[in-house]
This record gives sequence, C-alpha cells and structure tokens, in this order.
Amino acid sequence: MSEKIWLSSPHMGGEEQKFISDAFESNWIAPLGPNVNGFEEDIVKYTHTKAASALSSGTAALHLALILSGVEAGDEVLCSSFTFSASCNPIVYQHATPIFVDSEKKTWNIDPELLEEAIKDRIKKGTKPKALIVVHLYGMPALMDDIAALCKKYEIILIEDAAEAMGSTYKGVHMGTLGDFGVFSFNGNKIITTSGGGALVANDEEIIQKSRFLATQARDQAPHYQHSHIGYNYRMSNITAGIGRGQMLVLDERVKQRRANFKYYSEVLKDIPGIEFQPELEGLFSNRWLTCLTFQEKGINDKVRLALEGENIEARPLWKPMHLQPVFKKYPAYLNGISEDLFEHGLCLPSGSNLTQNDLERITHVIKKTLSN
Repeated sequence: MSEKIWLSSPHMGGEEQKFISDAFESNWIAPLGPNVNGFEEDIVKYTHTKAASALSSGTAALHLALILSGVEAGDEVLCSSFTFSASCNPIVYQHATPIFVDSEKKTWNIDPELLEEAIKDRIKKGTKPKALIVVHLYGMPALMDDIAALCKKYEIILIEDAAEAMGSTYKGVHMGTLGDFGVFSFNGNKIITTSGGGALVANDEEIIQKSRFLATQARDQAPHYQHSHIGYNYRMSNITAGIGRGQMLVLDERVKQRRANFKYYSEVLKDIPGIEFQPELEGLFSNRWLTCLTFQEKGINDKVRLALEGENIEARPLWKPMHLQPVFKKYPAYLNGISEDLFEHGLCLPSGSNLTQNDLERITHVIKKTLSN
C-alpha cells in the first residue's frame, strides 16, 4: 500500500520547538504565560485588528462571542447552513434558536438576498434575530459588503466564523475583522495549528478583556476564589500557544502553498468536462484551505472519493448542510437548494501545505483514471 495522503495534515515550520522549550525552561506550563501573550500580539499584528484572546478552540471563541453579544435563551441567531456543526452548536449552548440561511453560487457562502428575506420574516413573526454567524467556507470570503450592510440596517451583531479563513482577505482586509467579532480555529487540520485551539478577535479591547475574564472561570478580583459570573475553562495553554507562535512565522508561506495546490489541480483537471472549482471573485482572496470542486453528474463525487480511498488517499464530501442534520431539523431554515446541490455533487481534495509534487500527481492520476472509466 502506498503512503497515506491526508486531506489536511499539520505542517510544522521548525521554530515551534523553540517557543515550547522556552516554556519548559521557564516553567510556564500553566494555561497562561508569555507565549499566550505573544501569540495574541502576533494575531493582532497579522490581522490588523485591535485585540485578540487565545482560546482552547474556535468553538469556545464562537460561544464567547455569543455571550458577549448578549445572546440568551429564546433569542434567535442567524447562521450559514452550509458549514460544520461547530458554527451553530454554541447557539444551542445558549438555549437560543439557530435560523439557517442557504448559500449563493458565487462563493458558496450565505446568500445576502435570502438573508434579508429571513430577517424580514423573523421580524414579521415577532422575533428579530440578535446576531448573525457568517462562515467563510473553505477559506473563501463571503460577500461581506452586502452582509455587513444588512447587519447595520437591522441592528444585528455580526460574528465572522473565519475558522477556515486565516490569511484570506476581502478587498485587502483580513477575514475576521469586518464584523463585531472574528473567530479563528487552530485545530490540527487548519492552515496553521496549535494542535487544538482558537482565537477571538475584535476592534474593542475592552470586550476582548471581558472574553479573557470569562474564559478563565470568571474569577473576581479577590484574595479568595469569588465568582459573580458563570465562567469557562476556555483559555489556551502556554505550551500550545508556543506552537502557534512558531506557526505564525510561516502562515504566509502556508497560504502560498495551499493556493499552489489549487492552481495545480485546476490546471491539470481543467479540460475534463463537468468539473467546476469553488470560484474566487475579483477582490476576494482565499487561502484555499481546502481545494473543493463539484462534478456535474450526481454520484461521480463519491466514485472519485472511493477510488482515492482505494489508493490510500483521503478526500471528503463537502459539508452536509446544517438544515439536513438530524440534530437541527426542527429549526427554521430559509432555503434555495444551493447548499444541498453542492453537498450532493462536491468533493474536497487533499490540500495540505506539505503535499509533494509526487502526491499531487498520484491524486490527479486517480481522478483522471476514474473519470475516464
């Protein structure tokens, strides 16, 4: 059996061990320390935002964003349907109601026209949504001018789920910095990783300080343990933040490598009829975290996936929309059929920044052979 090719495996840059060793040598093994502070500063500098809070996961960051947005039981929160469940699980943590909105074809992200229809309908039904979680899918920026304008018009808090989109920009501005809150993930499969971790960013230093307070069990200033708020164990450790500091040094290179993967796939497979890659509009810059494509004929995506699996190559279907998930089927959804169509016809190809030329040739050879048959 040939060596395994993973969908998106971690890729160390070489400097991570230095930051980790510094933590061990100084005995900063606790959940806070110089690496945490430094990592937050690195994120702020890179994204040109004002403040960042390094956390245990992107999900934790989303949960805190909802809490800091004042989302409570009975509230409604709009959310992209075409995403991973971590985007909407925190809405239910708050005993609020997720309201799912379908995608548009230009970026595969939330459809602004359908979004406004949903907002108007929720208001007509007596409950104006308190917040919107917009996802930048597979690193592709959503249509943020239209989306931000709607949130401003209807006074809805805008939370950007940029878990997959660090290094992506919209008209030159980093994803995660165009809303009231931005969320990043540093899970093991993301473009850079801290093994497991995330961050919350905002252009309001005071609110990020509140997020740090809540993320460290909401302990009041007192010599004893005193708590006036419910807190969470959501802070990133000084060890994992050290990995993150090393990864930040190679982030731009990782974006370059992932985009090179996309370019290779799109050029090698461009002459095969019935294949379309995720679009990238003018003014949008995707980190191409994953290279994603659709096949015109239904069922071909699964045939290709299984053929790759047979050669020890990992590929995955596109996200199954949240409105189709059993756990979320009872919640309202505003649909146009696009996300379901993408799910039925789409595939994510191996996209790691550590793929070799031989890996890429192996992958495309299997795809071509399968489609020729």
